Amino acid sequence: MIIVGGDGSLVTAQQLQEAGINCIGVPKTIDNDLEATATTFGFDSAVDVVVDGLDRLHTTATSHRRVMVVEVMGRHAGWIALHGGIAGGADIILIPEIPFDYDKIAGVIKAREAAGCLGTVVVVAEGARPKHGEQVKRDVEAGEFRLGGIGDIVAREIAKRTGKETRCCVLGHLQRGGAPTTLDRILATRFGVKAVQLANEGHFGSMVSYHNYQVRHVPIAEAVNRLKLVPPNGEIVQTARDVDISFGD
Repeated sequence: MIIVGGDGSLVTAQQLQEAGINCIGVPKTIDNDLEATATTFGFDSAVDVVVDGLDRLHTTATSHRRVMVVEVMGRHAGWIALHGGIAGGADIILIPEIPFDYDKIAGVIKAREAAGCLGTVVVVAEGARPKHGEQVKRDVEAGEFRLGGIGDIVAREIAKRTGKETRCCVLGHLQRGGAPTTLDRILATRFGVKAVQLANEGHFGSMVSYHNYQVRHVPIAEAVNRLKLVPPNGEIVQTARDVDISFGD
């Protein structure tokens, strides 16, 4: 079996392998949160949706002098918010790995207004949370809990603290569909070819992985149950800070 998916699907692949069913794993998740691979296919396409949304919302933020809060996917890892926010010119990015402070966010917006920047765009991952606070969860009757609603809360708190008109836009499942980007089309093809090669060579229990521009493979066990999170002090976060993007901390 060639099993394509994220952590949950690959955990199942590992269990099937241990039960004696030969499996090959292929990392496909928009969250890009799988260990043992530098990237997953689906991620670039999801980020592209976020960037397109931000490009459109900048117009309203600027012309109406509003704060636009954009909620994107990202339960535990903030890769979509981080990459989408940088590429889409966000002014503030809120991710699960860096708890934020509402007063700090308000301070950034007020400072921007004092400098003549009357519109602000805030990107918030669904799993982001304030310092000493919790993630915003929706009640479900069964299955894994659902996140969602942090965007509305952030918008409300910003309006209360700054007096600025603030609107929230939730991109939701738009990030999970549509035409894939060129990068994802090529990456998926390379992953698929590698998966078949691994099967032909008998490398069962392996997952296709991508490192240093090369498609390789690792044991599935190395990739599951260990989420790849955004390093709060890593290079890409520092790059965002260096171009005056705030993380609300």
